[in-house]
Amino acid sequence: MSTIFDLKIQVQPQHIDILGHVNNVMYIQWMQDVAAAHIEMLGLGLTQYLELKHAMVAVEHHVQYRKAALEGDEIILRTWLDDINALYSFRQYAFYRPKDQSVLFVGNTKWACIEIATGRPKRMSPSFTQAYQPISNELDPMDFSISYAEK
Repeated sequence: MSTIFDLKIQVQPQHIDILGHVNNVMYIQWMQDVAAAHIEMLGLGLTQYLELKHAMVAVEHHVQYRKAALEGDEIILRTWLDDINALYSFRQYAFYRPKDQSVLFVGNTKWACIEIATGRPKRMSPSFTQAYQPISNELDPMDFSISYAEK
């Protein structure tokens, strides 16, 4: 079973747009960054994709920006898997600012399994379906009093 995964970051000057807050495209980049870190932790990351000759690619994102993040803010990028089938996995995200206990952003991505050589859809191998399991219903991914950061 997969688990919740946290990645702590600090907002840097290059993340800021002309309006003085984090640019919206950075949140998409952070979705990619935390997902990549999570799959590496699960033991089925980019190196394994190349060895297995198939990979997961994003096919659909839904995002909701709730509050602005500012330069210097510490943010917890949280992700978890909430569903899987033979072709798709579904990943959720919540980005949280501890200093004011604010959820800044929520989103989700539908990931499709493809054959790398052709780009065509492919059923997930057992390696994928075993590593990319949804979290337990007993876990509350929006409870930020619990840290899921790697030690």
